[in-house]
Amino acid sequence: MLGFGKWRTIATALKKLIADKEDTKQVFIILQAMGERSSVRAYRRFKSMPNAKKILSAERPLVSYLKDHAWLAAQPEGSLGRAYLDFTITEQISADGLAQASDDGRGTDPRLSGGHLVFGERQRDAHDLWHVVTGYGRDGLGELALLAFTWRQLGNPGILMIIAMGYQAIVREAPQLRVGKALREGFSMGRRANWLPAADWEHLLTQPISDVRRTLNMMPPTAYSAVAEQARELEQATLAAAE
Repeated sequence: MLGFGKWRTIATALKKLIADKEDTKQVFIILQAMGERSSVRAYRRFKSMPNAKKILSAERPLVSYLKDHAWLAAQPEGSLGRAYLDFTITEQISADGLAQASDDGRGTDPRLSGGHLVFGERQRDAHDLWHVVTGYGRDGLGELALLAFTWRQLGNPGILMIIAMGYQAIVREAPQLRVGKALREGFSMGRRANWLPAADWEHLLTQPISDVRRTLNMMPPTAYSAVAEQARELEQATLAAAE
């Protein structure tokens, strides 16, 4: 049961996120406030995985690979590593930026330590890898659909709160878009896919992205792609009409 203080923190973060959808640190505040139980469950599940010990004892954390542009660029054409590098360049983002937003939003729970802390930071750092392998962009709908996928994987109830807020905002602005269909696809993909928190990303970054998706049991989202294209056409038509 969440206390009054946590609900007040969540309400304040939601208000700020509504005012500025790019204020990523508010997302981390909400997820931390509502995700204590789901975080414990996820870590327990992770520890039961055969590669957990290897990941937790690795000399280099995942983020060091994601920040190493030279290493990513040296991966084969068509690999996940190259696709991730292209994604970060196109979107003008970095693994450091995500970590900073997490720190600003107190996204790393100060009560975590040891392996649980390593696990939590790894999930944070892998967020944009999830974008690349699922095929969800960083547009508003893509972020919501990825959250739907993520909720099926991790079960943090704060995710559902953010999805509901984002859904209402998009439907209010563009009711003709089939947002619900794209979100249902995200939930379904997350349920069917292998459990990404245990993925050996360091190895998968070197592999063809088509093979990675087969390994993780997922296909690019068709409903999201169709709705995202419709949204782009709608935006272009609106801009043309305003000229």
